[in-house]
Amino acid sequence: MRQRTTAICGMASVVLAISSLAGCQTFRTVAKPTLFAHELKREQIVLHGDFPLVQHERLVSELCAQRDRLATKLGLPTTDVPIHVYLFDDETKYYDFLAMRFPGFPPRRAIFVESNADFDVGLAVYAYQGDHLAEDLRHEVTHGYLHAALPHLPLWLDEGLAEYFEVGNTHQGLNIAHLNHLNSLTDFLPNLSRLEQLTAAADMTQQDYAESWAWVHFLLESDVDKTDLLTDYFADLQQGATTTLSTQLQKRLAGPELALQEHLQTLK
Repeated sequence: MRQRTTAICGMASVVLAISSLAGCQTFRTVAKPTLFAHELKREQIVLHGDFPLVQHERLVSELCAQRDRLATKLGLPTTDVPIHVYLFDDETKYYDFLAMRFPGFPPRRAIFVESNADFDVGLAVYAYQGDHLAEDLRHEVTHGYLHAALPHLPLWLDEGLAEYFEVGNTHQGLNIAHLNHLNSLTDFLPNLSRLEQLTAAADMTQQDYAESWAWVHFLLESDVDKTDLLTDYFADLQQGATTTLSTQLQKRLAGPELALQEHLQTLK
């Protein structure tokens, strides 16, 4: 009998609670959650709660609209794969549940779970009501949309895109916490090839997440639009290609690292 496993991505508070980090690990699954008596379904999003969910109708609508924004911005196909969001009213109950269901996993404000085919939840997010709920759900649901459309996304790009979209649709992906962190570094030298070697989120630092966001913002929002680099790369991945985005950037730009640093200077 094949052992069930679950890939988990989650966000955690960092210094001064001004940004968040994500992590992915593999765990055995246990029984499907049965604590949630309330449900709110809109398109691909299925929100489950252990409390009435009427107050979150607007947030669910925003998460649904985010699917079309990702598809338009990234040139990715939309899917109808359900993303189940399990929301706790109480922080303590949430962490108790994580300790029971995913023993040994570090505490996170919210986590994304992608299970293998023999587990019926599929794509799921777990979170609790708190000051960062909208940001957390935008981040984790982005993982859901991406994994539904493009299962083999490199770790750095998966996280960079989630950090880009977590800020909402009115900020053009500008993640101030990451920008401030990079600006605070006196010896920051971007290195996309290094990021591409990372395969475990446990190995990613705050700087890695910030740089991942920076590369995504550079590709999507710099003066000379480079979105086609991403869309072409996604198409390659869907065809099973093993090329790297850094290779494509080197073909387009003489010095992509310098171009990224110059782009960050325009954001100050």
